[in-house]
Amino acid sequence: SWSGEQPDPASSAAPWRVYNVGNNNSVEVARVVALLESELGKPAIKELVPMQAGDVPETCADVDDLMRDVGFRPSTPIEEGVRRFAEWYR
Repeated sequence: SWSGEQPDPASSAAPWRVYNVGNNNSVEVARVVALLESELGKPAIKELVPMQAGDVPETCADVDDLMRDVGFRPSTPIEEGVRRFAEWYR
């Protein structure tokens, strides 16, 4: 059953589900920024600071539920995704 202290979407009785649709490959933030700079033709204003409390060194989307329930596995390479985002953003 659902618990607010330990929320687990899979335990909800609600007739819907929320899925993580991100790519399950880890990409460094610096790489994403560089791709955005390239696609938008503008340098980012960066202030590099040490890792902050709560930061994690690496993470990626867990798409296991999406693959199991829907049969879909995200496969868009980061370069293509950022390019398409930049086209939409403009």
